[in-house]
Amino acid sequence: MLSYQHIYHAGNPADLHKHALLATMLERLTEKPKPLTYLETHSGRALYDLSSAEALRTGEAAAGVGALAGRLPPDHPFVKVLTRVRADHGGTAYPGSPLIAAEMLREGDSLHLAELHPQEGAALQAAMGRRAKVHLQDGYEMAMSLCPPEPRRGLLMIDPSYEVKAEYVRIPDVVKKLHRAWNVGVLVIWYPILRDGRHAPMLRALEALDLPKVLRSEVGFPPVREGHGMVGSGMFVVNTPFGTEEEAARLAALFAEAS
Repeated sequence: MLSYQHIYHAGNPADLHKHALLATMLERLTEKPKPLTYLETHSGRALYDLSSAEALRTGEAAAGVGALAGRLPPDHPFVKVLTRVRADHGGTAYPGSPLIAAEMLREGDSLHLAELHPQEGAALQAAMGRRAKVHLQDGYEMAMSLCPPEPRRGLLMIDPSYEVKAEYVRIPDVVKKLHRAWNVGVLVIWYPILRDGRHAPMLRALEALDLPKVLRSEVGFPPVREGHGMVGSGMFVVNTPFGTEEEAARLAALFAEAS
């Protein structure tokens, strides 16, 4: 969907849920000295300015990182990345998941990032420099072409905008094929929880695949603005890293207390 630009939504409550859980998983994976690969299918521009006209137009970040980041402990891996990024880029900077991965991975690890939107892809390349291989192509095609990656340990983030409803139908088939090709990979699918429940059939299809070590992490929150249909955020994880379940429970409690 070439019209979508995440700057309008960067730092919103769904981002905070997604990025806090992702940073926790990356922290677990990097505890072992073995190298790993990070792949992302819908990368966006990786670095956002929450004082930009686009971000201020929706005000979604105020309900997300603005209201909730301070509730996370200072030693949380996401908070540590956010602090470093803001020290480097200013107090209103916000890291997308590609930059979170780049900040947390080590020398010898590999990053592969896909982005199909030309403007977002150019911004992604500028933000990442030589820290990642940027693929200006369909993210699912990139993932299928690279899996199993080298190094074989690793995590794949699938994070589309879902502006095209066919995305909900496509993802379970993509996940099935990716797991068949890369059975040790951590597969992470983010999805919006919507009032109309359109995400529910996708989740049933994912659960019917009977994949190993599955975690379904969901949080709820009020609509960020009048008429907005998203009332929560979900993460479906395959081959869940040890300790992620506890973080998912903490995040669910944090959002419940804030709502």
